[in-house]
Amino acid sequence: MNTKDHYNMGGHEMAYSEAAAQPPRADEQSHLLEASILPVWLNQRTIGGLGYVWIWIGMAVIIATFQLGAGGVAGLPLATVIGTIFLANLVLGLVMALTADIGTEHGISFAVYLRAPFGTVGTHLPSVTRGIVAAAWFGIQTYLGALALNGIVSYLGGFDSWVFWYVAFGLIQIINTAMGIRAVQLLASIAAPAIIAISIWMYYTLESVASASGHNIWTFAGDAEMSIVALFVANMAFWSALAVDIPNITRFLKTNGGEKSFFRRNRNIFAAQFIALPVAQSWIALIGAVSFIATGDWNPINVIQAQGTGVTLVVLLAMVILAQWSTNTSANLIPAALTFVNAGAPRITYAMGIMIAGIVGTLTMPWLILNHLFTYLGMYGAMLSAVGGIMVCDYFLIRGRRLNVPDLYREDGQFRYFGGWNPAGLIAWAVGGGLALYFIQYAYVVGFPAAMAVYFVLMKAWVLPRHQQAEINDPDDAKYLATSVDLNWVYTAENGMQRVRTADIPSDAIAREDL
Repeated sequence: MNTKDHYNMGGHEMAYSEAAAQPPRADEQSHLLEASILPVWLNQRTIGGLGYVWIWIGMAVIIATFQLGAGGVAGLPLATVIGTIFLANLVLGLVMALTADIGTEHGISFAVYLRAPFGTVGTHLPSVTRGIVAAAWFGIQTYLGALALNGIVSYLGGFDSWVFWYVAFGLIQIINTAMGIRAVQLLASIAAPAIIAISIWMYYTLESVASASGHNIWTFAGDAEMSIVALFVANMAFWSALAVDIPNITRFLKTNGGEKSFFRRNRNIFAAQFIALPVAQSWIALIGAVSFIATGDWNPINVIQAQGTGVTLVVLLAMVILAQWSTNTSANLIPAALTFVNAGAPRITYAMGIMIAGIVGTLTMPWLILNHLFTYLGMYGAMLSAVGGIMVCDYFLIRGRRLNVPDLYREDGQFRYFGGWNPAGLIAWAVGGGLALYFIQYAYVVGFPAAMAVYFVLMKAWVLPRHQQAEINDPDDAKYLATSVDLNWVYTAENGMQRVRTADIPSDAIAREDL
């Protein structure tokens, strides 16, 4: 419909296109609504193409990536390791490019979108699972950073307590992330160029150590058991979590309203997903591999720290702080926080969700997980690969990108299914995830297509005949798209969820707690 009406938002009268559903009732709002999980409008999106590249470089350059390179070169030639890691991240970039459109088109978060394939209650199983994984990664990154900080500071000043540095470093990251996406983007724009420069210095330092030890890094051959397939799958698992919840970030990506072309609408993601991610990941893995070849230690921080003094250690300190910090804000704290907000809305706010993520990440005892990193990667990568298959199937094959967003925030709407649960999503997740775990060596390449196929069949044959979906019954782009038709999903207490033209949203109404 195109009927005109007006409603008040923040004291301003605004025109809107009539929504596809009635606004939620007051009692429903307490279950599904909180400011940070409402759709992001086009004039609230602050991250450009270069900013997204900086975010991805900052995320890819992490200490744990060193271990992937070292683990690969322990049994494979270095050139094979780097090529495999590059290809794995390139393939995963294809999945990310698809799921990213959920954020650029509708401006919604990962956990809110999962209400469509899993139900308004069922969403919590896969989303909180992802949240715990993200929180655990926060713990791992903070622990690795704390160890490096402690080693360097104890050398320079004699103070020795990794627990102190864990708490201090963790709190700084939590505060920065709680300040919103602009603070996260600012950190990334500062951190990424510095990290690139320091990593180049690290490579040449380690390559010199390897040469002095009589090792040619390109002819080195380890004797550990490692296959190309295992390395490929492990690297896909490494970012499998971001592949499903990337809408958390892409909903803040700048894009032009009225852009119907998938490629033009998502133009700001391609350089990051297909260049920055695979190149940065391969580069940091290369440094870890060279460190292992030179000394047998996968962690170049330890290697250079053992040989350096003064300025060298200060540079390493900067590398540790910037690499771990920039990764944790975008890749771990934000995704974890939003899943916890989704589960506890409206009692849990964005800032509270971030604090919960920090606590949960510590309770996972990351110092123990790190000793079994490849096992951990394989297990959670297997489960999340199935979620990715379900999301791509639901968004593209079932709904054709159209989405009845107002009903995502309604307890009694179309996404209630069977008492809040969509059995198609849950069964597909169990089957796809189970198969991926059983064939763990091929986890992602098994779980993703299996879950996609099972979900498609169950939705078509069982769920859809019993639970009508408005955007499928009436596939009208003008009603169920947002960015493509130059509209925004806007919620107000008076009128519920409506679609509003960007020009009709006053500039003083765009503030939100996660900005």
